[in-house]
Amino acid sequence: MRRNQMRCVLIIDDNPAVGEALSLALSLRDIHPLVALTPEDGLATLARERVDVVIQDMNFTADTTSGEEGAALFKAIRARYSDLPVILLTAWTHLEAAVELVKAGAADYLAKPWDDTKLLATVENLLELSESTREVTRARVERRRRKEALESRYDLDGLVFASEAMSRTIELACQVARSDVPVLITGPNGAGKERIAAIVHANSAVRRGPFVAVNCGALPGELIEAELFGAEAGAYTGANKAREGRFEMADGGTLFLDEIGNLPLPGQMKLLRVLETGQFERLGSGRTRQAKVRVVSATNADLKAMIAAGTFREDLYYRLNVIDVNLPPLSERTDDILPLAEFFLDGKAMLSEDAREALLAHSWPGNVRELKNAIARAALLAADGRIEPAHLALPPPAAHVARNLDEPSRESVEAALASAGGVVSRAASTLGLSRQALYRRMERYGLAV
Repeated sequence: MRRNQMRCVLIIDDNPAVGEALSLALSLRDIHPLVALTPEDGLATLARERVDVVIQDMNFTADTTSGEEGAALFKAIRARYSDLPVILLTAWTHLEAAVELVKAGAADYLAKPWDDTKLLATVENLLELSESTREVTRARVERRRRKEALESRYDLDGLVFASEAMSRTIELACQVARSDVPVLITGPNGAGKERIAAIVHANSAVRRGPFVAVNCGALPGELIEAELFGAEAGAYTGANKAREGRFEMADGGTLFLDEIGNLPLPGQMKLLRVLETGQFERLGSGRTRQAKVRVVSATNADLKAMIAAGTFREDLYYRLNVIDVNLPPLSERTDDILPLAEFFLDGKAMLSEDAREALLAHSWPGNVRELKNAIARAALLAADGRIEPAHLALPPPAAHVARNLDEPSRESVEAALASAGGVVSRAASTLGLSRQALYRRMERYGLAV
């Protein structure tokens, strides 16, 4: 039973004896069987009943053995119920057609007369897979609903995402955006902290004002104060004329201070004063200026450890960290990888299935920035417009059968098939491959179930 509802398998076969035999075998496993004698009846049953797995014959016409009827039925089921697992029952004369349909998405094929043990093992495995697929689908629908709700309520500045982790981060950023309190965005380099800062600005009360960004880690220490607060002519060597600082530029808007942990202690003291009073002086000037600025800062550093080491002011930390918005690394939001890859491609090339698997297998220590660079490189190298793993130049995943997505050895494939009792979908799951990817490797190694 599953949530008080019996698992259900639809048998579509024009031989009543086949339907009776399969129904008995399934019933003994507490699986509810439904039987249809024609493709038309099978499709009608699917339209009115909840079915978890279909077992269908390949031939429904006495005067032909081509399997064309079974192929047409499979394609009709696939078109209407793309996630529904279908097992093909085939005579040896239909074997080639069945293999082609498996490559097109059928779950598996079994030859007549079938082996009950193997058939039931395949069905049980697909029932588990079907429930897992439903859970994944439910989660995907919920994520899409939540994303659409966010997009309808807030200005997300064109951000591409699909993961639940990113939805939570964005939701928090948007919720705090309308307040006037400082926001600290934490997360690794290359994860997109400036994009989150831009979203905070776009949904704030000062969204019509300027959004000014400064990377505190990209400036020499002696220039950071001048960059933030401005300088008068002659304030330092090379200062030939007066210049505005970023606080003045951001007046009435948002100032984004990236890599705030790199701000030297004198600059930290001045920044604290501005946050408390809104007042500052340009370098080389005694005149006090006023700016009303929403400050959003970001760091990949452990500021608490820096406080303990005496390199970051504790009072400034608590002033900046009124709201902490954490941006997870890309490795913790893998649902974002493929949507981001497609966005970066922008139609210039397409990802092969193996390339998609390679992208999902990579740990992305450089986060979104690394992904963007990898996709740009691959698009240039894919002369025919089709990106393969070799174009991505990613290091292979850890040497383990379940994670070796790039190229499992013949021995690994044989071992997985043997362990799975010849059930291709189960072996594919063990290897971390899709069924279609496993069939391609079986064909390459000359293996058959």
